Amino acid sequence: MSSEQKEVPDFKQGVPEREIVVMPQAPTMEKSLISMMVVDPTNIISHCISEGMTEDFFYVPAHRILWNIFRERYESNKPVDMPSVAQELEDSKQLVSVGGHAGLVEIFSFATSTALFHHHFDIVREKYLRRSLIMAANEITAYGHSDATEIVTALDNSEQAVMRVRQSSVGANTWSLKADLMQALTNMERLISEDVDMLGIPTGYPLLDRKINGLKGGDLFVIAARPSMGKTSFLLNIVEHLALEVKKPVLVFSCEMPSVQLVERLLYARSGVSRQKFARQKSQISRESMKRFNIAFKEYNNSKLVIDDTAAISISELRAKARRVRKEHPDLCAIGIDYLQLMRSHTKQAQNSREREIAEISGGLKSLAKELNLPIIVLAQLNRSAETRTGKSKGVPMMSDLRESGAIEQDADMIGLLYRSAYYSEDDEERAEKGDEAKLILAKNRNGPTGDIPLYFRAELMRFEPREETEGEEA
Repeated sequence: MSSEQKEVPDFKQGVPEREIVVMPQAPTMEKSLISMMVVDPTNIISHCISEGMTEDFFYVPAHRILWNIFRERYESNKPVDMPSVAQELEDSKQLVSVGGHAGLVEIFSFATSTALFHHHFDIVREKYLRRSLIMAANEITAYGHSDATEIVTALDNSEQAVMRVRQSSVGANTWSLKADLMQALTNMERLISEDVDMLGIPTGYPLLDRKINGLKGGDLFVIAARPSMGKTSFLLNIVEHLALEVKKPVLVFSCEMPSVQLVERLLYARSGVSRQKFARQKSQISRESMKRFNIAFKEYNNSKLVIDDTAAISISELRAKARRVRKEHPDLCAIGIDYLQLMRSHTKQAQNSREREIAEISGGLKSLAKELNLPIIVLAQLNRSAETRTGKSKGVPMMSDLRESGAIEQDADMIGLLYRSAYYSEDDEERAEKGDEAKLILAKNRNGPTGDIPLYFRAELMRFEPREETEGEEA
């Protein structure tokens, strides 16, 4: 054959057929499980339910139908015998779908023992999980091809699709009275022990900790105030305590301020040296002040504080980042957000209504707190209603002052309202008398008492400190 001649493919042999892709399945093992349910309904069906089995575990349609009937009869305390099942299938016109009477007899007589139940169950669940993984991949591919879905929403939905498969792999979370009773007993024993006076993580404010029993996993704690009341400072004071005293990782989302400004405020507050002092005295800063600042720098440098300063972050993006940080730091103890009204939701419903958007955000934060089993502290802005009040009530916030308050009030486990009376004083004498007094009004506490938390506000350090109640002040 010359160099100019080319080999011509021989089509007489035919084109190889495309390989047919079959979804992962184990029909024989499915039939075995269904048959074992007839042998010992009480133990086998109850175990399957406790392991989170659904009809999706079964690939064969006939097995899905039988599982649903078996489960319904078990939960209704009805016998799972062939005549009763056959009659129910016939009444619902599904007998043909399971192979008629002959198919039913074959399934009922297939297994004679339950000795290999766990082995067969594991195989069926593995095939189900593999199918779920393929379906999740198809779902993610569809998100990638769809231009109608916002990319942030598509990423969040894709992540959730994979997480659903992961959650299915560990079985269902079944409620147990015995387990809850033992946990309650353990909690009580911890409370009466000498070294523990709360179940949650301390905030650094003893009276607040006693009222809310510390920060606990799943809690959504809303701290609200008018501008310039010190919301960010109060959050950072709690973050400081968690990161440096409790020595646990903390995640902070700052929608308003750049991360470097938050870090500066943390350093000045921790060192006890104001930024103004550094600016005014410059070269005259004392050696002691520099020493305290350097100690604060080293403490934060050794901490596991994580700050994300994405502006106008969406609830979907926040969820994705929180999950990622939790994976990197399994001992993450809390999440702080500054602040709720600066967040966004990109769903179509949220675009048409600000109230709906806030509802999606607050509901999403509560769901995230439960999902990660972490306390979430979120700041919120109050409307101007407090400033229109007169007399002693001037400026005093109420829970109804929350902007788009309906959803926030409903989703929050605790709501604290920051108030500094000197801010609303009308003359210098009154302002001097009230000085740096402040308080956190605990307006909602789902699992404990409400009331006021007396505080001092050190404006030069942006720090809130506990204080004793003054005479005539409400406890």
